[in-house]
Amino acid sequence: MQELFDWQENEERQPISPTAPLATKMRPRSLEELVGQEEILLPGKPLRRLIDADRIQSIILFGPPGTGKTTLAEIIAKKTKSFFERLNAVEAGVADLRKILNKASTRWKEQKRGTLLFIDEIHRFNKSQQDVLLPDLETGTIKLIGATTHNPSFYLTAPLLSRSQLFEFKALSKKSLEILLTRALTDKERGLGNYEAKIDKAAQELLLDICEGDARRLLNYIEVAVLSSFQENKQPLIIGIDVIENLIQKKTPRYDHGEDEHYDTISAFIKSVRGSDPDSAIYWLAKMLAAGEDPRFIARRLVILSTEDIGLADPNGLTVAMGAFDAIEKIGMPEGRIPLAFATIYLCLSPKSNSAYNAINKAMEWVEKKETVEVPQFLKDTHYSWATKMGRGIGYLYSHDFREAISPQRYGMKPGTFYSPTDHGKEKEFSERLKYIESLRKQNNPMNISAEDSMT
Repeated sequence: MQELFDWQENEERQPISPTAPLATKMRPRSLEELVGQEEILLPGKPLRRLIDADRIQSIILFGPPGTGKTTLAEIIAKKTKSFFERLNAVEAGVADLRKILNKASTRWKEQKRGTLLFIDEIHRFNKSQQDVLLPDLETGTIKLIGATTHNPSFYLTAPLLSRSQLFEFKALSKKSLEILLTRALTDKERGLGNYEAKIDKAAQELLLDICEGDARRLLNYIEVAVLSSFQENKQPLIIGIDVIENLIQKKTPRYDHGEDEHYDTISAFIKSVRGSDPDSAIYWLAKMLAAGEDPRFIARRLVILSTEDIGLADPNGLTVAMGAFDAIEKIGMPEGRIPLAFATIYLCLSPKSNSAYNAINKAMEWVEKKETVEVPQFLKDTHYSWATKMGRGIGYLYSHDFREAISPQRYGMKPGTFYSPTDHGKEKEFSERLKYIESLRKQNNPMNISAEDSMT
């Protein structure tokens, strides 16, 4: 296993090799050099105040790769008065943890000096490994900086989360990436400044797009672009769009199956359809399909949406969604993208109603929280011989004996208890139909049969 190392104040790190990747050589050395994450690192922001005051307790830094989490930990290492130790959870085990914790305990007892422990890829620690940290975090023997590209809520234990502050790192903006690109091309000490390379506007736009907010990816790409294009005595070097296109044959969107990107993207997709925005919905659909999302998962969500959000305003929505689901099962991908797009746009442009969704939710809540409604005697089953003797079925009015098959009876609940129709699309017709049914009940009740006896 790679030897563990630590930083102490006034110590210089090992010099960076001239052959190190550009991303390593260009790593920011101070908070002033760090680009992005302004929401948490600008002067006066919570994390910045903790760093400047050297009062970090335990923090978890999470977000996409290449956004500065490890870089920030190294910057903190140079600023803190605590003894700084580092572990990578990919390589380290319980024995490594215990060794550091024992040294930290001794250091505190003998020197009254705290230890700041940085654990990179902390999501790789299992529950038992995370639990090892808890006693020393509780006593303050160590303070923790954990870094992860995964959502801490999914990977870190509740006790560890309760002892830590969470800080989310966002993908870098194009403006931030452009700053880094300019630095890389002009810095003659650590960057590519000696090559006197420039990048044309179209190539820069493409490069910033394909990097997905990842600084490391940006620097790796521009390093290869310059080194592969440079020729002695042929200056100036202009990086064109053809060079960038050759670097990356196919752009893969940032997407983590089963985690934040998966759930966030399907959420954006469903909300776009619900919000009647076909262009946004088609984009989120394309992103999921390009990332390899299971198209059946998307089709299932459309089926649910067709009844939850389109509902009775356009009953054909369910038919369309089920048709897309059936098409995916039968023809697969990539052709399956077409019926998925068809269903997505159809549902986007359909009138919306959640009345059926609301009705079943209200009814379920009634069943779960209120008194159970007894089936009225006249509605009970009569197929067995002694049912009539028990008074079951007596008084039931056969609907077809009345005009338009509307009997004056009620069937257990007052009208409007659960279902409240909208006036959207087809449901406006249903709303009018419901009013007409109520008028027929009154007209078909010449004997003034009491409806209240059959309602709650």
